[in-house]
Amino acid sequence: MRVLVFGKTGQVAMELQRHADVIALDRSQANLSDPKACAKIIEQTDADVIINAAAYTAVDGAETDEATAKIINADAPAAMARAAAARGLPFLHISTDYVFDGSGTQARKVTDTTAPINAYGRTKLLGEQGVVAAGGRYAILRTSWVFSAHGANFVKTMLRLGKERDALNIVNDQIGGPTAAADIAATLLKMATALHDGKAQSGIYQYTGAPDISWEGFAMAIFAHAGVNVAVTGIPSSAYPTPAARPLNSRLDCSCTENMFDIPRPDWRVSLADVLQELRKTR
Repeated sequence: MRVLVFGKTGQVAMELQRHADVIALDRSQANLSDPKACAKIIEQTDADVIINAAAYTAVDGAETDEATAKIINADAPAAMARAAAARGLPFLHISTDYVFDGSGTQARKVTDTTAPINAYGRTKLLGEQGVVAAGGRYAILRTSWVFSAHGANFVKTMLRLGKERDALNIVNDQIGGPTAAADIAATLLKMATALHDGKAQSGIYQYTGAPDISWEGFAMAIFAHAGVNVAVTGIPSSAYPTPAARPLNSRLDCSCTENMFDIPRPDWRVSLADVLQELRKTR
């Protein structure tokens, strides 16, 4: 099975290349700012499956540049999905918990009402809708709080700040499931195989690490695993304002993914240990 991946340097795209022999396209080869060009690549590819692992991920930046975020996160995936549908190729697309409003304390189900509270979430929801409307074989995978040994992410930020400071204030009222990029990549490849072989249904699926935890709790776990001595104080989101509002409840019900693909939620603590070990080797 030949897999074409849009994205090459992002966290999940990097892990896809480490997990399998995929064809990964960087921005110079496939710029999602040009949806028609991306669709043309799919029209001409000899790949069996398409995975879109590229996106506009600057959550705060999207507040002032929603037009660009919409092209990359919505228009491009929709065009790519239509091209894949015309070729009869399965199309897999990564989405986010930000399509929900973050209210309540229960894990959100795939069927729950979406209501994004920021521009990034709005563009990602439009992307989901475009993929579904294309009418082909597809899988949309919502995930959250992605981390790895490469790229910019919370784990690497905490390790950097832990070296610079003795104490940190970390938000404690946002709850979600940290998810390793390596686990997402492995899941996407398993889903791609099942779709390609006709052993899974098209749909929206959800996948996050377990157990759910606050950013404060995640930070404390990072420091404990890394042996970094930092005093962590929990603060409410209101004490750390950002241009884009963040959902307080990022919990996702992932039973649909386990039921369809036999993929349970991974323990992020195990994946965190792997990431920290890799980071130590690259120092």
